[in-house]
Amino acid sequence: MFEEIFSHQRFDDDADFLPLLSVEEEEEDDFDESYPDILPLLALKNTVLFPGIVIPITVGRDKSIKAINKAYKEGRIVAVLSQRDSNIEEPALKDLYQVGAIARILKLLRMPDGTTTAILQGRKRFVVDQLTREHPYMEVGVTTLEYAHPTNKLEFEALIASILDRAKQIIELSPNIPSEANVMLKNINNQSFLLNFIASNLSSKIHIKQKILEIDSLPQKAQVILEQMNSELQLLELKDQIENKVRVDIEKQQRDYFLNQQLKTIQEELGQNPQEEEIQKLQIRAKDKKWPEEAKTHFEKELNRIRRMNPQVAEYSIQLNYLELMLDLPWHKYTKDNFELKKVKTVLDKDHFGLEKVKERILEHLAVLKLKGDMKAPILCLVGPPGVGKTSLGRSIARALKRRFIRMSLGGLHDESEIRGHRKTYIGAMPGRIIQSLKRAGSSNPVFILDEIDKVGKDFRGDPSSALLEVLDPEQNSTFYDNYLEMEYDLSKVLFIATANSLSTIQPALLDRMEIINISGYSTEEKIEIAKRHLIPQQRKEHGLAAKHVRLNKGVIRQAIEEYTRESGVRSLNRQVAGVMRNIAKKVAMEEEYNVTVKPEDLKEMLGPPRFTKDLYQEVRVPGVAVGLAWTQTGGDILFVECSLSRGKGKLTLTGNLGDVMKESASTALSFIKAHSEALGIPAKAFEEKDIHLHVPEGAIPKDGPSAGITMLTTLTSALTGRLVKPYVAMTGEITLRGKVLPVGGIKEKILAAKRAGMKEIILCQENNKHVEQIKEDYISGLQFHYVKTMEEVLSLALEPVGVEV
Repeated sequence: MFEEIFSHQRFDDDADFLPLLSVEEEEEDDFDESYPDILPLLALKNTVLFPGIVIPITVGRDKSIKAINKAYKEGRIVAVLSQRDSNIEEPALKDLYQVGAIARILKLLRMPDGTTTAILQGRKRFVVDQLTREHPYMEVGVTTLEYAHPTNKLEFEALIASILDRAKQIIELSPNIPSEANVMLKNINNQSFLLNFIASNLSSKIHIKQKILEIDSLPQKAQVILEQMNSELQLLELKDQIENKVRVDIEKQQRDYFLNQQLKTIQEELGQNPQEEEIQKLQIRAKDKKWPEEAKTHFEKELNRIRRMNPQVAEYSIQLNYLELMLDLPWHKYTKDNFELKKVKTVLDKDHFGLEKVKERILEHLAVLKLKGDMKAPILCLVGPPGVGKTSLGRSIARALKRRFIRMSLGGLHDESEIRGHRKTYIGAMPGRIIQSLKRAGSSNPVFILDEIDKVGKDFRGDPSSALLEVLDPEQNSTFYDNYLEMEYDLSKVLFIATANSLSTIQPALLDRMEIINISGYSTEEKIEIAKRHLIPQQRKEHGLAAKHVRLNKGVIRQAIEEYTRESGVRSLNRQVAGVMRNIAKKVAMEEEYNVTVKPEDLKEMLGPPRFTKDLYQEVRVPGVAVGLAWTQTGGDILFVECSLSRGKGKLTLTGNLGDVMKESASTALSFIKAHSEALGIPAKAFEEKDIHLHVPEGAIPKDGPSAGITMLTTLTSALTGRLVKPYVAMTGEITLRGKVLPVGGIKEKILAAKRAGMKEIILCQENNKHVEQIKEDYISGLQFHYVKTMEEVLSLALEPVGVEV
């Protein structure tokens, strides 16, 4: 702001002007000269002249030279106005502000280079009345302006004091203003001159200075000047903060470098070298490590590289971390497997009830390892609904084999580098999660669970499932390449177990590399055993209860399963058991009396009203209603298929949120019935005079698949012939136009659902017999199975004989 005070440069009327102190510190009102009414006009480009302020200018424009010469000869008085736009070379009166300052020409100097320099002192403000001459220079009629003095002198004095304080702060913050400027300001006694002096030295724009010049009221003028000074002070404070921060950062870097150099020198004098000590520790660890020759050679090469590095560079720590990773990895380090197969089987049976197929596969693998001594680990994929124990089975397998256990969740994984790692050149590079997990495990043959492999994502960062192709291929994973490690690592001894809820979202090439083991839902009997062996003891322990506090018998557990859960697994059952335990824990803690043995009628108080009914099937004694079996993600369920006839032209309507395959099954069934209408006893005109409406209840739930084919056939035939469907009969199977019945999947879940619903007979395709044989007899006792090959057999088994009345 005040840099200009001590400047002695000359400026022309085209450039910025730097104000100087007035020769005389006189009040503007004390100037007793009389000024002519008409004066020569001098236009200034980039500044505003205030009364009392002295400025040197170099006069360059032709009109300006003539005006200044004329004024110098005749009284040395000139009218000075500022231009509105400094880019205009030949301004007219309209291009100038209308308020300016009358100036006295103190000196007019002819410089050696031929230019003219004038030193002007502002005397009094004026306003332009009229333009009296335009050539060869401008002359204007003027009227002088007076200031309105303050009415509240105390308030005005406070304003002046604030302005002086701000000026002092600005002088202290500005590096280009000498401290003597403070003394100069204190020596200015005239308040109006002080305001003009500070206003002329503000770094504000021309239009703001002009506004200050035009203000008649001294208090108002002081207020505007204070606002501008506050803005300038804020800018200087911010600039000072930035400069201080930069200066501190630079000083810290220099200080750190200096201290590091001193430390290095001291350590060398004492015979110490921390970097060398770190490298020696790495060498000692490497000497005792058993690893492949290739890894050893690569380690020595990288170790020699770090010796040549400056410890201060960022790459040094990256290289050090890399070498430590190589030493931490369990190269050729394996845990000893437990080959006592009977004990392994005992551990697996103790931890998990059922899941016989998975347990059998693990025992087979161990048997081969025991006999042969070496074998590539299988890549297993456990597929089943949620809550059946796929993930916990992996932990149990690791415990049985006495191997380390690793679980890696793949759900929502999008970045390929999570599997393969990042290249070392990237900032924050890390090895992939496979290598990181092996480092944590400390063994090269752990049980490695790849959880939720069906939920791996794919986007612009790569396809993780493609990266898993190498990991899960027994022929390739012995040379797995991690981008960070930059070496091959043997994963062939790792027992990978993947888990999934569905195979439909797994990449076909990845699916082909895994051995698929389907884990179906548990039956009610299996859930009762799981609850008795695992869930009840676990929840009892978690709720601080002892065996003496609560007892749950089979009847209560069965009721909880059938009336409070509807699932394939046991997660919901576990929550219900926890609810019972919480209720008992509250009574024990409050020392209330209660019955230790929980009875079936107590469940309503503990868990609320039943959520599901035990027997979903209700006997329907009207034609056109049959019961099918469906597979769902939570297990199996029964499915009612209803048909009604109405007068019409043979139109078939399908409702119930059915998928395309299910609609095609209905069309196929109707076509078969039409083709065999005579054998079935259906008049041909019935198809022309009746509209057929086929509906599957619970329309909000999407349904699809071919397994409802024989159910739709039975429903349509029953409605068209008027014959009743036999009660407590359920069925599932796909149909063809030739009248054949084809096998379907999900047999175990469907049969267990039929038994839960109270069905007594089940009609299946002949080829599904092998699936039924895999189910324990205890779970299907009380069910009668009918195996069929043709659709005629279905109708003879499902429909009541002709003559049975509705």
